[in-house]
Amino acid sequence: MKRSNTSGLSNILLPCIVSFVFCCFVNIVLAQDNSMTAPLNKKIGVYVFPAKNQTAEQTQKDESYCYDWAIKNSGIDPLNMQPVKPDSVKTGPNGAMVAGAAKGAAAGVAIGAIAVAGGLAGRRARKQNEKAQQQQAQANAQAATQAQVENFIKAYKACLTGKGYTVE
Repeated sequence: MKRSNTSGLSNILLPCIVSFVFCCFVNIVLAQDNSMTAPLNKKIGVYVFPAKNQTAEQTQKDESYCYDWAIKNSGIDPLNMQPVKPDSVKTGPNGAMVAGAAKGAAAGVAIGAIAVAGGLAGRRARKQNEKAQQQQAQANAQAATQAQVENFIKAYKACLTGKGYTVE
């Protein structure tokens, strides 16, 4: 009985197929890594130039390393940041809102009916004050977030510069 020669063909094709699949897998992994720092560089407005003729693959590795290094040293990840929440107005740092409300209530009881008009004006003033404090707290939260991002950018640039890149 003559045996078919297909086993010889599969012995040749199998390693080729395995090599092809492996190369495709490596390219997909490298493309995914590249997609991690490309949005970061765009989001934070950083341009990286390989000043020492680093390859694209080496640049990718260095950017990934510096991204992780900057997270560790700045304490934030700008691609996965939790927004900084503004402080609550009712629990202000010096308790001024609580004390003001207590004083207003005591004055209203002591003065009685005459204080109704004043109480309305006081309530309106308190609401305006609360709104101003909320706006200030929001501005403070935004400033804190911006400071954190700037600290990350500083660390990221320092790392890349140390690895021989021009960073702008």
